[in-house]
Amino acid sequence: MVLNTSGEISESSSSVSSAELAFNGNRVLKASEKLLSTLVKPTDTHDSVSFTLAAVEVKIFMVGPSVTLDKIPQLNTTNSSVDIDLIEIAKNNNETRSAAVAFMSYNTMENLLKPDFFNTSTNTNKTMMSTVISVTLPKTTNSKLTKPVNFTLKHIRDFETNDSLSCVYWNISEWIVDGCSVLETNNSYTVCSCDHLSTFALIMQTSRPSESNSLMDVLNLVCVPVGLVFFSLALLTFALCQWSPGVNNVARINLCVSLLLAHLLLLLTQQFLSLIRPHQVLCAVISGVLHFLFLSGFVWMFIEAVLLFICVKNLSQISSKRRGVLRSGFLCVIGYTVALVVVAVSAGVNPKGYGSEKCWIKMDKGFNWSFQGPVCVILALNMILFIYIIISLTSTLKNLNAEVSHMKQTKNMTFKTLAQFVVLGCSWILGFWKELEIPFLILNSQQGTFMFLVYCVLNDQVRHQYRQSTRKSSLTYFILKG
Repeated sequence: MVLNTSGEISESSSSVSSAELAFNGNRVLKASEKLLSTLVKPTDTHDSVSFTLAAVEVKIFMVGPSVTLDKIPQLNTTNSSVDIDLIEIAKNNNETRSAAVAFMSYNTMENLLKPDFFNTSTNTNKTMMSTVISVTLPKTTNSKLTKPVNFTLKHIRDFETNDSLSCVYWNISEWIVDGCSVLETNNSYTVCSCDHLSTFALIMQTSRPSESNSLMDVLNLVCVPVGLVFFSLALLTFALCQWSPGVNNVARINLCVSLLLAHLLLLLTQQFLSLIRPHQVLCAVISGVLHFLFLSGFVWMFIEAVLLFICVKNLSQISSKRRGVLRSGFLCVIGYTVALVVVAVSAGVNPKGYGSEKCWIKMDKGFNWSFQGPVCVILALNMILFIYIIISLTSTLKNLNAEVSHMKQTKNMTFKTLAQFVVLGCSWILGFWKELEIPFLILNSQQGTFMFLVYCVLNDQVRHQYRQSTRKSSLTYFILKG
């Protein structure tokens, strides 16, 4: 009855001051420990007591002088467990050769011993990630530990591995970390090790929203839709304009499609995240589709880089016959199969790797390298091709004489090459530095704009067809009006 009453106190403490919360929390802890010590009875070998109430789960284990166990079993509750070397502790009690451990898991104690009692030097949001547990050695004369005690605390809320976790213990009026450390953690649980017994919990720290985050949100809402518009214009241009037989647009078209769908799906997911997040399967599916679309986009960037390399290497024959060797069907197989294989293997190796808090791939167990690995390889290859292209163009410009028209054409080619490399993923390199997240977002979201400028606006053939279409539209308008 007392333990249940303690739980009711915890649940009804929302309007109480911090000092009163700490005072009531200490009273509940002391009362619980005293009550549980009455359940400890002398035993020759070993004995145990366990029960579950609405407010608390209790496990008590006792050993006596004639115990035959090498070690006591792990003490488990619904959301936590503890490993303690009670046999060695009993041996250190020379008079009785006995010892007992009481393990309690409080379901509502976080309402009293709030995570905000954890004082840190940084201005962060604190979240209780586990139930509050207590471990004591009742009626044990020598309670000195022979080795650290390990606790396994199940996460009661969603956790991202880039957030900070701290194993803490309660010290009268605050949570502190002295003597406790994190041994292991993943999305589901954390293992803590402490060199003393007390009341313990797991607290997560996350950075408070800053002005830069607000600016990033505004830029995201402005820049991404603009990029989507230019992706659409580029696709319409590729589909409706007539192109020279030597021009291979298959990589450009598929690059546009992949990035258009990826950015659109990502934007919609971010805007409706609160509705999507409760449906874990849907969230995981979305993250898998995003993984595939962005990877296929990078593969198409590499294919376009190779085609550009072939074009520049054969500068005297801009419509190189070698471009015809890479047929559209073969390129499509490469462009989508590589990404599909990576996603399939990733899902097979770690099916739970999809569906993070933001419906993206999870960062634990190195699963993030299923995306970052291929991206780094493609960016490195594109950089090598880019350097070769620059060297090749520089050499060609030096060898040219006074042929002005040819010179202008070559310079135009050089400008397109530099601009195209932005399209080929150069902006993604900025993502490796947190300080450059704003230019990264702006450039990355405007790949569609650069594609439209380079492949459409700066293309004489396309501009000519634009002018013809405009004249025909104007003529038709005046005829119909007349």
